[in-house]
Amino acid sequence: MEDEERICISSCCSDWMSEMPSAFWDIPLWNLAIPGSHDSMTYCLDERSSVLKSSPRLVQVLDTLLPCIVRPCIIKWATTQEDSISNQLDLGIRFLDLRIAHKIKDPDNIFYFAHGIYSLLTVKEALTEVAHWLGQHTKELVIIALSAFDGMTLDQHKDLIQFLISTFDNKICPNHIIPSLRQCWNHNYQVILSYDDSAASGYEELWPQCEYWWANTSDPSHVISYLEERKAEGRPGQFFAAGLNLTEDAKYVISHPCQSLQSMTLSSYSLLLNWVKQQCPGPGKSCLNIICTDFVGAFSNEFTQLVIGLNQTLLETLPMHLT
Repeated sequence: MEDEERICISSCCSDWMSEMPSAFWDIPLWNLAIPGSHDSMTYCLDERSSVLKSSPRLVQVLDTLLPCIVRPCIIKWATTQEDSISNQLDLGIRFLDLRIAHKIKDPDNIFYFAHGIYSLLTVKEALTEVAHWLGQHTKELVIIALSAFDGMTLDQHKDLIQFLISTFDNKICPNHIIPSLRQCWNHNYQVILSYDDSAASGYEELWPQCEYWWANTSDPSHVISYLEERKAEGRPGQFFAAGLNLTEDAKYVISHPCQSLQSMTLSSYSLLLNWVKQQCPGPGKSCLNIICTDFVGAFSNEFTQLVIGLNQTLLETLPMHLT
């Protein structure tokens, strides 16, 4: 294989897309291996905020009575990332999983991120930061998946959508094209916006839901088994994400009082990454596209480097004319 066709992987992956060899430029992005972060904004959860409106009634009652106990516990198990949004992009993350919410009884149309409780940073602050980062890395592309929309009305959806369009403007890749690196570079597209709500209907700037494979278990072996089952069923035709993230339940939290989501995740990292090493991107039935995990910068950014490196297999398995 020619040296110029090899992917150069280093601990610094801030411009890995722009550095991809030309053999990859015409492959649809949904046939590439793309590293993503699960619940990307949980590094800034706000301990002073109330729990979500969608939380179980018991949790809402306990939060009212014992917020000094409930909220630290939620943060302990809801924090899935340590790195800021810009740092995640610098690490090479190109899929952002954003759960959006509007605070209960808040008269202003200010949107936050949420995972159990609300974030400190607003959607406006975080996505303005992403837009600024993209302005400094003009050949990098980011898939932004917005979902959940806790406590939001149709009018608030419209306000949020207008903010997205005005913030990213001509960087947005419309939903009617087959995006490849070359196609996006030629049109200066840098953002693919996935919006998981019917309010997105009629907007060419918004892509449909990005399917996320979630095992909903604290056992890493069961995560792997679940993902293998989904692979056997066959991949979707466009963007989709395979989640390596572990999920605790109440029984696990009570029986592991000294643990956190971070300690649970990092103790399983080796097993999960060994599974990733066996995967390949591409259009085949059992191929993967976006791979997401928690604590993406752990162990010297091993996860991101590994996922990017999977693309090397495309040169061995795909005909060069594939688009």
